[in-house]
Amino acid sequence: MLIEAKDTNKGYNGRLKFSLFMLAGIVLLILATAASISFGAADLSLELAWGAVFNFDPEITEHHIIHVFRLPRTVADIVVGSSLAVCGAIMQGTTRNPLADSGLLGISSGSTFAIAMCMAFLPGRTYVETMIYSCMGAAITTAITYYLASVGKRGMTPQRLVLAGMSISMLFGSFSTYIALKYDIGQDLAYWTAGGTANVEWMQLAYVSPLFVMGLIWAIALSPSITILNFGEELAAGLGLRVKLIKGSSTVIVLILTGLSVIVVGPIGFVGLIIPHIVRFIIGVDYRFIMPASALYGAVFMVGADLLGRMLGRPHETPLGIIFALIGVPYFLYLVRKQRREFS
Repeated sequence: MLIEAKDTNKGYNGRLKFSLFMLAGIVLLILATAASISFGAADLSLELAWGAVFNFDPEITEHHIIHVFRLPRTVADIVVGSSLAVCGAIMQGTTRNPLADSGLLGISSGSTFAIAMCMAFLPGRTYVETMIYSCMGAAITTAITYYLASVGKRGMTPQRLVLAGMSISMLFGSFSTYIALKYDIGQDLAYWTAGGTANVEWMQLAYVSPLFVMGLIWAIALSPSITILNFGEELAAGLGLRVKLIKGSSTVIVLILTGLSVIVVGPIGFVGLIIPHIVRFIIGVDYRFIMPASALYGAVFMVGADLLGRMLGRPHETPLGIIFALIGVPYFLYLVRKQRREFS
């Protein structure tokens, strides 16, 4: 009875911590969204900004700026940040690899290469076709990465998976550069790969947002199974979990969300690496909590980074790729050092 009481108390405390953590995240997201709408090359008052949101008047120039430019980029930051953070959580949970991230495992580079091919050979493509090709490129590089990481007697290990992913990223990055130089699309590709949501339009969000929401819901639905899988495939199979089905479904989610994210903002890295680690450190290893918390704080992180990029060196913008590299590279090196200490 004492053990049961302790377990119940622990579960209650865990849910209370999760609830407070989510409440803090919602407050931060509201504040970040308000700042994103109000501040930029031209600062606007909060009253004017929210008037444009809830009482739009197309005759007012400031309302037009907010409705056409700042609102869609803020919505794009929220959906993409949530998706990339969830992708990182899924990959870290299913592969048991703390360094897993769509950017580090070659997935984003496949989408980038596919879009470079579209720019070079399909100038009249529709947005839906670009979405499809981007996800196909992500699928190809993912298959190659997992194959290279699993061949040999030792099979797949977290270290081999990261090395294979980084190799594929460099390879397909080189392919994209060659295509850009060969077919004179270097400027367009360079602008797009730098990362950013400045040119996002409502039409694009209308296409991709439903798919983002479906992917996030699917990921949260799989979170109890990913919690079990995170403790090892043998244990999960012994408990009756259909391991191959869960891993396959998780991979499909990551491919779709990453492919769509690359279309919207470019090949942004490190969101999926950093956010799940922070969330896991605060609320524990239960993916029923990690998934929604990662989605929320990924949105906060993305909106905040985009706002920082706009505020640095105004009226010019700092690309999101640079902002995330400055934050993510030191954190990645810290994780590598931590992994070396654990395995030494």
